[in-house]
Amino acid sequence: MAGHFALLGHRVTLYGRNLSKISIIAETGRIHLTEAINGVGNLLRVTDDLETSLREADLVMVVTTADAHRELAKQIAPFVKDNQVIVLNPGRTLGAIDFSTALYQNTSKRVYVAEAQSLIYACRAETPANVRVIGIKNKVLLAAYPAIDTPYVCELLNNVFDCFVPAANILVTGLENIGAIFHPAVIMFNAAAIERGKLCYFYNDMTPAVAGFLEKNDQERLAIGKAFGINLKSVSEWVSFAYTGIFGDTLCEKMQRNPAYYKIQAPSKLDSRLITEDVPTGILPMVELGKISGVPTPLLQSVLHISEALLERDFNVDGRTLKNLFYDIDDLNAIKEKLQS
Repeated sequence: MAGHFALLGHRVTLYGRNLSKISIIAETGRIHLTEAINGVGNLLRVTDDLETSLREADLVMVVTTADAHRELAKQIAPFVKDNQVIVLNPGRTLGAIDFSTALYQNTSKRVYVAEAQSLIYACRAETPANVRVIGIKNKVLLAAYPAIDTPYVCELLNNVFDCFVPAANILVTGLENIGAIFHPAVIMFNAAAIERGKLCYFYNDMTPAVAGFLEKNDQERLAIGKAFGINLKSVSEWVSFAYTGIFGDTLCEKMQRNPAYYKIQAPSKLDSRLITEDVPTGILPMVELGKISGVPTPLLQSVLHISEALLERDFNVDGRTLKNLFYDIDDLNAIKEKLQS
């Protein structure tokens, strides 16, 4: 994103908490992009100092894993400015609430907080300064929190890179968290192969049975949306929405034929962001939303519990439970009102 936006002519500062991981970028100020985007982005600066990175920024694009949002909000709070725009890429599920709550506990500045439904790119860093951009999404849903700020943030973003589509509120972007449906279950079904170190292509090796499970899992997500009055896109519909020219009679065919998904390898270990991010910031809050909307979620809960058992971890401790997000609200109706604001 830093390289792409710089290539488009914008003044970009790249913040990284550990410059040793991107030392070549810090030295040269350059990021090379290949395949779907070709060129070199020349950055204004590269820094590991949050205050420096935020000082001149009108737009702050947060591209960490979603399980870092809460802590990052606390860290940047002393340095944010009035009217700064902060966008989570992506927010996963209820990310803007999680981020805003932590931020406003530590600052009185008026900041715009929004979340994208997904990352703009399908990409992989082949080296720290060389990124292969496999595909670019044509449409990415965006919502601010509160929703009244969405038109302003969306217009600003589309002047940088035109792909963002306004959503009604963060329940739409949060429940359209397709990664939560795609990622953990595929890891779960390929756990033995991953532990053996067997090469596995995450999407190209998709099978009809596993794709069928994803669609059954997805039915629970769609039912939660309907309970909140939202008609969400199914996972199969979303693939065709996000990427143009994707054809197939089944979800399995669409995933196998999507050029943006071509030859993307599965992680080399179970303890990867496809569980440690997507379960506590995706599956878990969806299960919580199911509880308060009266929608049974046996399959989503099975993915949650099996993931916890595989990693021997309790995601309720720091994950996006209603208690962790709304620790000062006991009234379910008040929580629903805040979710839809």
